[in-house]
Amino acid sequence: MPAIDDVWLDRERLKRTLVSEAVFAEGKSADQIATIAERVAASGGRMLFTRLASEKFEALRRDIRALLDYDPRSRTAVMGGNQTGELVRGRVCIVVAGTSDLPVALEADRALHFHGYAPLLVLDVGVAGLWRLLDRIEEIRSHAVVIAVAGMEGALFSVLAGLVQSLVIAVPTSVGYGVGEKGAAALSSALASCSPGIVTVNIDNGFGAAAAAIKVLGTAAASNG
Repeated sequence: MPAIDDVWLDRERLKRTLVSEAVFAEGKSADQIATIAERVAASGGRMLFTRLASEKFEALRRDIRALLDYDPRSRTAVMGGNQTGELVRGRVCIVVAGTSDLPVALEADRALHFHGYAPLLVLDVGVAGLWRLLDRIEEIRSHAVVIAVAGMEGALFSVLAGLVQSLVIAVPTSVGYGVGEKGAAALSSALASCSPGIVTVNIDNGFGAAAAAIKVLGTAAASNG
């Protein structure tokens, strides 16, 4: 059996699944993250780290921090640069209900950039001011995949799915209080929506939403090719 600190990198995951391996940093120590970064650097590879809190990033050795492009808002770090080549634009749109939902949306944004997609970010268009969403709806409709990020009651998911032909991927966030605390109401709204065709990921799972979008777009491109 390998020691608990041993690292086995899945170098073939991108080829198998269209989505690269990512390191979930939340449950790992600074030493474990450093070990992973060293292995990736030694192999000349690339890696996306998610849920890397600022205090844990600062606890890393200076030489390890220098290897990482860290974004404290999304709590993500990229090692080895984003996907090489020109970024694909005009395929994915991330629609964000409010500024409190932005960290989760940016996690999706960073994961998409890592895989070679440059999504359009449409910010602060929650349904409490429906005119703001309607003002951008034609722009949103032009994208094949729409990632909707919302907390509170999660009404944005149903509204968007009723307005666009695109696949809507719902990301409920833990923004809310009372019955909406920790994302419970938003998740229930996404799962119980009367607007058909909504794909729902777990609460605050921006990376999972990006992965779903990458698979949809990648398999569609392969079929068309």
